[in-house]
Amino acid sequence: MSETGPFLSEEEMQRYKRQLILPGVGLEGQKKIKAAGIMITGAGGLGSPVAYYLAAAGVGKMTVVDSDQLETSNLNRQILHNSDRIGMYKAESAKRTISSLNPEVEVKICCDRLTPENAVELIGENDLVVDCTDNFSTRFILNEACLSTKKPLFYGAVTGMEGQVMTILPGAGPCYRCLYPEEPRNMVKPAPVIGVLPGVIGLIQATQVLKYILGLGDLLVGRLLVYDAMSMELSGLPIKKSPRCPTCGSNPGRDF
Repeated sequence: MSETGPFLSEEEMQRYKRQLILPGVGLEGQKKIKAAGIMITGAGGLGSPVAYYLAAAGVGKMTVVDSDQLETSNLNRQILHNSDRIGMYKAESAKRTISSLNPEVEVKICCDRLTPENAVELIGENDLVVDCTDNFSTRFILNEACLSTKKPLFYGAVTGMEGQVMTILPGAGPCYRCLYPEEPRNMVKPAPVIGVLPGVIGLIQATQVLKYILGLGDLLVGRLLVYDAMSMELSGLPIKKSPRCPTCGSNPGRDF
């Protein structure tokens, strides 16, 4: 048995017992999960299941970034939080829940809005980024920062009864702005969404993260996975790297 990687206590061995016996994970895989540093941007509908399940899986370090404060209208889909925390910063509430679920996880928080100035520094402290935001401007910032730091970005979004997921590996496929070169017009804000939908999409994002850490299976690189809750159908749409992409194309422009 190899002794490389972070040490797992007897309590951790019991906590992850069912995961440790899975082919492709084992002790070395669990150590990889514990060694990973993940930045979760957005502690709302998507960030809740992502953070909750990655903490349960044993991710060692998390940075949660969210500048919003908790409102009653958040509670039907943002399961990291509860009614007693109304008015609290979501990042602070997220840390409480994650630490209660798994005290082994080191949680850092940032209650400042993500900007082009702080994004690179925050991302640089982590191995990968999960995009759980709800607006195009922040997604564009994340996309550019991840490409410049060469950090994987796991994108997810929900609206109404539909969600989508894509994995962005710098240099290995299209980026977010190959998919959305600019913000669509006439977007409804805030976007309507059924409460359970972020749970479905967030869990797909978390699954992609664990597969990436473990080096298992296929990732959604160059493929947009679309979930239609009305028809209960999943479809994969091929996305090609665009030579005219404003971020990763032949002549990228910096417009942030």
